[in-house]
Amino acid sequence: MPARNRRGIDMTQQAIRTEAVAVLIQPGPNPEIVVNAVKAAFPNLVVIEEEPESKALFIRRRAKKLGWIQALGQLATMVVSKYGKRFTRKRTAEILKTFGADPSPDPAIRRVAVPSANSPAFLAAIAEIRPAALLLVSTRMLKAETLAAIPCPVLNLHAGINPQYRGLQGGYWSRVRSDEANFGTTIHLVDAGVDTGGVLHQMRIKPSKRDTMHTYPLLQTAAATGLVVQALDEAVTGNLKPLKIAAPSRQWYHPPIWTWLWNGVTRGIW
Repeated sequence: MPARNRRGIDMTQQAIRTEAVAVLIQPGPNPEIVVNAVKAAFPNLVVIEEEPESKALFIRRRAKKLGWIQALGQLATMVVSKYGKRFTRKRTAEILKTFGADPSPDPAIRRVAVPSANSPAFLAAIAEIRPAALLLVSTRMLKAETLAAIPCPVLNLHAGINPQYRGLQGGYWSRVRSDEANFGTTIHLVDAGVDTGGVLHQMRIKPSKRDTMHTYPLLQTAAATGLVVQALDEAVTGNLKPLKIAAPSRQWYHPPIWTWLWNGVTRGIW
């Protein structure tokens, strides 16, 4: 089955480009879906893999910002989400089939391992690859000095509609706020803020009643691969046109475990 985006466009019919592009990821099935879609349009793709940040460091940083109670509550939700995915395999398979998405790592794609997106090794890789565009999928935030050293457009795939749902779990929070019209995905330019760069494309999609926090990011990612390829094409050809969006801006985090359970039990939003 050919990979199609939500608009029904056969991605295999899009122009094949010769420019080198790079995709920065942390290993996982959702980033691999994007990598495989990009590879079909950009054969000269290089994947840069950064090591995941330790949960201890993540929680310490979150506690410094929000307090230990919120941080530990969010950690509990993250743990539940990780192990809860085993109960959503049927829905996961349906999403992959619907969008022709492939989460399997392709051994034919060149990969470069770096300890962090903000490490000298990452900038050395960029200097060697010389990509015409760089796409981020599920990575750390790039520091301002790192961004300044990258000589090509830097794009990000964000599982949420910006600027209303910047940060984490944008799909979940749109449902909690009874705002399913803004359940979707944004491809945007990267700046030093949290998902505050110029919006390039947005994909809105209606989640199934069987979707939960375990499947929202997969749905948002798989539905948007066609737009990702389009945005990269615009980046390498110098045709990026950020949209002007007048909407309230807010950054979100993982829900603490008590919020997730309350919304699940009382409203069926898991």
